[in-house]
Amino acid sequence: MKTLVVPVKNPEGLNFILGQSHFIKTVEDMHEALIQTVPGIQFGMAFCEASGPRLIRYSGTDDEMTGLAKSNIQDIGAGHVFIVFLKNAFPINVLPVLRQIPEICRIFCATANPAEIVVAETDLGRGVLGVIDGQPPLGFENDEDIQKRKDFLRQIGYKL
Repeated sequence: MKTLVVPVKNPEGLNFILGQSHFIKTVEDMHEALIQTVPGIQFGMAFCEASGPRLIRYSGTDDEMTGLAKSNIQDIGAGHVFIVFLKNAFPINVLPVLRQIPEICRIFCATANPAEIVVAETDLGRGVLGVIDGQPPLGFENDEDIQKRKDFLRQIGYKL
């Protein structure tokens, strides 16, 4: 087995979701779920088919983000793995509905941080082992940091 580290190309620091599914129907179901959840959402997604013609299936509402998804998933190259890049929406807005899609098995990450995908490669193919999401912590939050966190969540409307 060979282990690879695949950096996610994300020059604009967009939010993205990386996950695994099990069926070709994933692309259409995810597309429908995303556009029904956030009106006017802009996104691009790509999915590695793991059997049959083994194509990269893709969809989206934004050509640039769809291209970014296609390029990243080609680099990852792991069976049944998908990536979705989001604009004018956040993962917190769409994760609940994505988790309800029957063929989605797992979500590896949802982030806008610099990220690396740890991939195992064998004679059979590739699989995602995990995700390096951002950088390690520098310390514990203090009282001022706690207050800033609470204020920020209320400022952006996620807490009352």
